[in-house]
Amino acid sequence: MLESDAAERDLQRDSELAGLTDRAVGTNRRRACKLLGAAALGAGLRAVRAAARPLRVLILGGTGFIGPHFVTALTAGGHNVTLFNRGRRKHDPMPHVETLIGDRNGQVDALKGRDWDVAIDDSGYTPRQVRLSAELLQEHIQQYVFISTISAYADLATPNIDESYRLAQLKDPSVEQINDDTYGGLKASCEELVERTYGAHATVIRPTFIVGPGDTSDRFTYWPARVARGGEMLAPGKPSDPIQFIDVRDLADFVRLSVEQRLAGRYNLCNPPHAVTMGMLLDESKRITHADTRFVWANAEFLEAEHLIDSGAIPIWAPPSGEYAGAALISSKRAVSSGLKFRSLDVTVRDTLAWQAQRPARQRETLRAGLSPEREAELLAKLHKGSPS
Repeated sequence: MLESDAAERDLQRDSELAGLTDRAVGTNRRRACKLLGAAALGAGLRAVRAAARPLRVLILGGTGFIGPHFVTALTAGGHNVTLFNRGRRKHDPMPHVETLIGDRNGQVDALKGRDWDVAIDDSGYTPRQVRLSAELLQEHIQQYVFISTISAYADLATPNIDESYRLAQLKDPSVEQINDDTYGGLKASCEELVERTYGAHATVIRPTFIVGPGDTSDRFTYWPARVARGGEMLAPGKPSDPIQFIDVRDLADFVRLSVEQRLAGRYNLCNPPHAVTMGMLLDESKRITHADTRFVWANAEFLEAEHLIDSGAIPIWAPPSGEYAGAALISSKRAVSSGLKFRSLDVTVRDTLAWQAQRPARQRETLRAGLSPEREAELLAKLHKGSPS
């Protein structure tokens, strides 16, 4: 296992340092301190030099939602970035960023004969696509970073799922159609292919909901945007219910860290369990927007009876029991211990609202997630009717 190999190397290194200490203390304590200090300083300088050395980074994709944030984080670190995509998306010009035109479904000639230090795959959804790039680049890169998802797990019913949890399996391994039934299994198959091809040089990152400026899925955006409208608002579950997500910029920073420090293995990316609750998100949104919003909390039974959970009409939040009981309790300990940092909830909400305010009117007024005003009014009326007088 990749994680076991890394742990074994760490233990061996620590054992060697401990042995050095014991021998040195027996003869000259001050000499031991100097030796250990020099070793620590040397390790620190090596890390600084590794981070400071400009790397050649290939991003398979790089436009969409998360790609531009990756570019921003990597170029801020002085790295040289090349994008490979179809060139169909409009995006702001990115100075000093090379773009190669091609298609992951077979048109990859632009990648042939080129060398990079690292490839970041944020657009691989089927094993066939990923195999084509992974095998083509195998002798031309030193690390392959694959952006996966927590949907790659076999289920989300168990709290504290870590990176060793079992993965989803496709009923038909040859399927390429992406839908709710196949998405997780396809991503898991892509992961397995990357790890099989690159071994200790593979990095698999499994985010939960990716949120923040540029997220046109509106799953997170719906909540602060709805709070800003004011009035009575339907809120799911209880204020204490945990929610999990990762700000896209925190994801990008961790990707940069993975590239600079050659982090290998698998990493769940999300805020720690119970670090953020539904009540915290709504209260923070209300504080920031100064809205007069009044929250009406609807329990899971009501939401299920109204078919709001399976339909995805209540985004981000997950019921505390049942098949999604662990969806908001994913363990991110491994990533945190490796350097994952989090922006404050305040920053994510403020920046999401600022981005939302700049969108075209049609996108601001009709979000892709959440309840329509009409449906919400209908549900609030039912809640009031069922409430004791």
